[in-house]
Amino acid sequence: MTMSPSPPIDASKRRLLVGIASVPALAAPSGVAAANTQPGLYAYVGCRTTKERNARGKGLSVYRIDRATGDWTHVQLVEGLDNPSFLAFDRTNRFLYSVHGDLGDVSAYAIDRSTGRLTLLNRRSTGGKNPVHLAADPTNRLLVVANYATGTVVLLPIQADGSLGEVVDSANLPGKPGPHKTQQDSSHPHDVPFDPSGRFIIVPDKGLDRIFVFKVDAAAGKLIHADVPPVLSRPGAGPRHVAFHPSMSLAYVMNELDSTITTYRFDTTTGELIPLRIVSTLPTDYAGDNTGAEIAVSRSGRFLFGSNRGHDSVVTMAIDTETGFLSALSWAETGGRGPRFFALDPDDKTLYAANENSDSIVAMRLTASGALIPTGQRISTGSPVCIVFLDAGKA
Repeated sequence: MTMSPSPPIDASKRRLLVGIASVPALAAPSGVAAANTQPGLYAYVGCRTTKERNARGKGLSVYRIDRATGDWTHVQLVEGLDNPSFLAFDRTNRFLYSVHGDLGDVSAYAIDRSTGRLTLLNRRSTGGKNPVHLAADPTNRLLVVANYATGTVVLLPIQADGSLGEVVDSANLPGKPGPHKTQQDSSHPHDVPFDPSGRFIIVPDKGLDRIFVFKVDAAAGKLIHADVPPVLSRPGAGPRHVAFHPSMSLAYVMNELDSTITTYRFDTTTGELIPLRIVSTLPTDYAGDNTGAEIAVSRSGRFLFGSNRGHDSVVTMAIDTETGFLSALSWAETGGRGPRFFALDPDDKTLYAANENSDSIVAMRLTASGALIPTGQRISTGSPVCIVFLDAGKA
């Protein structure tokens, strides 16, 4: 695929502590990789495909990753899908689910763990429009989905064969829209992660500047509002995605619209979120437009990462080992435009940035200091918006 030319890099970007090397793109082969029956490491890439999004994706892609070299080999393209965007596994890692952005459906796939290949099981309505993030509950009975455009969180049963049943429960998110004239017209839930204990679902609502907390009654198939009030964000912040610290009772929320990250103390008993501190995702010498997107914490708990669309970078923040507070260390250019998403590999050695607007996934090595160093690897793929990894050698 031909890469679109990148815009000129402004002065502030030239001063980034970490830059991207200029390397040729590695186009994904169209064929199927040679069979390999040994347990492998696989990457599944969701994308945008529709003209309404000016998208260039072709479908849901599967790659095999060479553990020694890090090279990606294209295994499968599941075509005929509209916007198979955000992805999630079930709790057994035998099934994969993809929402269909801008539409109103979610699809289920069986995974062949010897090859990584997918087989479509079925497709169900989410009872709303533009489903975004999704997650399987700890009992593996239910799939939770956020409908961004219609402001609902819904539950779909996960059947024994991995297929999905029809929506069994739905919850609305009440509140007054935020002040942004175009992005906060109504409720817009964007994420539905379970906390590390699996007791609570945290739902940041970009449209209402609120964060809701739910519990799930898996036996009854019901969503239950936790006995804590929604957390109010700063007006116009637009809370988008959540990441939890692996050992401290802390949650970090990426605020999309004002390019900040809020640190919250998380009460593991009640689900209450208490705001502690807000930091910018941008360097002080950057004055251009930007929106925050993805957020993740390293498995070591030492670093937090956040992506910037506009500045087109991933910020590395150090996490204080006593307080959990954040301080910016460096910014790494993603080598493309619009990094809607990034993901750390299962070993926490490489961060892969998905540049939606320039059709590439760029690899960066995570150093002991938290800096991100470009490896020179670039995977060409149309309009990528999500990456999830499967280590087939693990249960």
